[in-house]
Amino acid sequence: MDVTEALEQSQPGLIGRVKSAIREQDLHQRAEQTYLHWITRFVLFHDLKDPETLAGEDRQQFLAYLSDRIQVSRARLNQASQALTFFYQDVLGKTEISDTAAA
Repeated sequence: MDVTEALEQSQPGLIGRVKSAIREQDLHQRAEQTYLHWITRFVLFHDLKDPETLAGEDRQQFLAYLSDRIQVSRARLNQASQALTFFYQDVLGKTEISDTAAA
């Protein structure tokens, strides 16, 4: 399953919303690829549930999984956290998702 399919399956039109928000922020193409990667992994981790229904604890669960089980580097964990913060604030318009990464 590619990025478009995963995001569209979780919420129709989501890939367009993400790309539009990225363009509005004037982010580099590499940042777009990185954000899409982490957003997609987050959605897949939660079995393609609509991200609108996921809460802060779901975000923390994903970050803890990356840190504890996958053992990604601190830099990658920060990338994932930043991508999810961008996703919730700039794409979904939610501000209650905390911006702290799992340790």
